[in-house]
Amino acid sequence: MRLIALTTLTMIAFAANSLLNRAGLAGDHIGPAGFALIRVVAGAVTLWGLVALGSRGLPQRPRPDWVAVLALVAYLLGFSFAYLALDAGLGALILFAVVQVTMFAGAVIGGDMPPGRRWVGMAVSLCGLAYLVWPGADARMDPLAIALMIVAAIGWGVYSLVGRRAEAPLEATTWNFIYAAPLVLVAVLPFLRDERMGVVGVGLAIMSGALTSGLGYALWYRVLPQLAASTGALVQLSVPVIAIFAGVIFLGEDLSLRLVLASALVLGGIAVGLLPRR
Repeated sequence: MRLIALTTLTMIAFAANSLLNRAGLAGDHIGPAGFALIRVVAGAVTLWGLVALGSRGLPQRPRPDWVAVLALVAYLLGFSFAYLALDAGLGALILFAVVQVTMFAGAVIGGDMPPGRRWVGMAVSLCGLAYLVWPGADARMDPLAIALMIVAAIGWGVYSLVGRRAEAPLEATTWNFIYAAPLVLVAVLPFLRDERMGVVGVGLAIMSGALTSGLGYALWYRVLPQLAASTGALVQLSVPVIAIFAGVIFLGEDLSLRLVLASALVLGGIAVGLLPRR
């Protein structure tokens, strides 16, 4: 029950990241480069403080895990820039569909062969996602935004797979954020001059970095070792459904019949994949 509660809390934090990012960009409160930079710095500062308090001193600097760091950078940059043209829920659906494929592939390569019902659950969920993004009258698809979100998804999938072997989740997440911050700064520097940074946008970015990213990812690293890679991939498909309905409520995004049916398929697939064998 504790694992379920922690996993649910983590999924809500992931969905909140989509809402905060989209709210900042859609409202023209901040640009994607500024949001990504403030987000990673706020996350690094918050996590550093927690580690310092927990260890009662300055934590020792480990060697960077460059696979995790670069995967985190790819996720942060692709995520922020993709939300210039995608709604919160649609972006989350594309993100976690590709995350699921990435993590399932990683599970198979790593020898963690998922049972048949989990493959069925993944297939049902992906059918729901495909139905949602299939070109139609109510679909808003920007090719560049989709490509950026796919890059973000592969980054997050790899980051999650690496996180399964973390022995100290909070410390690992902290140093990943610290090492990622200067790389994000170098990447976004050419864009910052032309971007707006309002008080509301900065506040949203700080909230995303400190709470829903920093603390949320530390919690995810804590939960991941207790989940099979395929299970971790499957439960993340609940995030787009949360983001869709939260986007409708808080951001005024459209709710269509297609959205409702696709969400039902996604949740049904998760249920099938997580059911016990009996």
